[in-house]
Amino acid sequence: MAPADQKSEAKGGRDLPAPPARRGQLVPARPPRDPPGPSRRWRLWGAVGVLALALAAVIYSSVWMSRPPAVAVETATLAPVTRVLAVNGRIAAENSVEVTSVVTGNLVALPVAEGDTVEPGQILARVDAQAEAAIVRQAEAGLEAAREAQAEAREDLNRAAALSSTIARSVRDSYAHRLETAAQEVARLTAVLDQARAELDNHTIRAPVAGSIVALDVEKGQLVGPATPLLTLADLGALLVEADVDEAYATQIAPGQPAILQLAGETETRAGHVSYVSRQVDIATGGLSVELAFDTPVIAPVGLTVTTNIIVETRDAALSIPRTAMTTQAGETGVFVVRDGRAVFRPVAVVDWPAARLIVTRGIAAGDRIITEATGITAGQAVAVEPP
Repeated sequence: MAPADQKSEAKGGRDLPAPPARRGQLVPARPPRDPPGPSRRWRLWGAVGVLALALAAVIYSSVWMSRPPAVAVETATLAPVTRVLAVNGRIAAENSVEVTSVVTGNLVALPVAEGDTVEPGQILARVDAQAEAAIVRQAEAGLEAAREAQAEAREDLNRAAALSSTIARSVRDSYAHRLETAAQEVARLTAVLDQARAELDNHTIRAPVAGSIVALDVEKGQLVGPATPLLTLADLGALLVEADVDEAYATQIAPGQPAILQLAGETETRAGHVSYVSRQVDIATGGLSVELAFDTPVIAPVGLTVTTNIIVETRDAALSIPRTAMTTQAGETGVFVVRDGRAVFRPVAVVDWPAARLIVTRGIAAGDRIITEATGITAGQAVAVEPP
């Protein structure tokens, strides 16, 4: 081997430039490189495909973004419209009495139970009255003694009158004064006895009216007084619905307005009407108390929830729009109507009412196509109407 070749191998077999050929020496040619394989061609075609898809997506999105948004529309039409105020109320008795004790003491007897029907004057409860009974006995004894003294004074006066010829006038006058004093004492002690008996009778609580006991708030042995409700007595033969109306609508509720009533747990509805409207708004709650009567009597527990729809107004022909169609542009309230493929803002006047649809009094006409959802729509914007 030539020294140059040995030096090339000693350096780890790296390809070193071949030494210049000496005259008369043959130099071997380099072998040709292999042509590109199939895998390399597939990678190239894949890259081209991805670029094509990306370009198509850009073109498609540009076309899509340039299309006008699709909107739902509603054609304004004259039709019967009912304005309804929905509130929740509760069943109550037309005649209801909360019974309390006028005296303070321990409840020693409670002969009734919740749900019982009682008559006027029937005993409902008794409060301990031992002290008052003793006072009555003492007053009775005092009155009896006074009556005996009065009878004795009358006998003395009668005897003096029979012996008028032998008894001085002054003596007869003294007997007369004594009888008068005895009579006054009898009257005083009679009043004392009446008062003691009244106090004793106050310890027995009686039914003021006929009705059913719908709530019993005490138990036997409990200390009660004037501030302690004992029970609630109600006439269940005449039930009504009590509800509160927000003061914003207080001036539009009036007696006689029809109502649709639905009791909790029932699917059918019942007809009724507003029977009473308070003339004073509760300052604390801002509510106006109203009562509604059933057109036909019902049987239901007191306190049951009733869904109430008060029919405030009925119009034979009116234009109405969804509340979602309302929007504000430059400080004006109105709706968008579709004209020649564009959203045109139209100021309107409506009857403001807590409902999904509003009665329009000015601003649109029958046949106008109203955009039902105004969110995101601007005046003059091109729009496409969704098919019905």
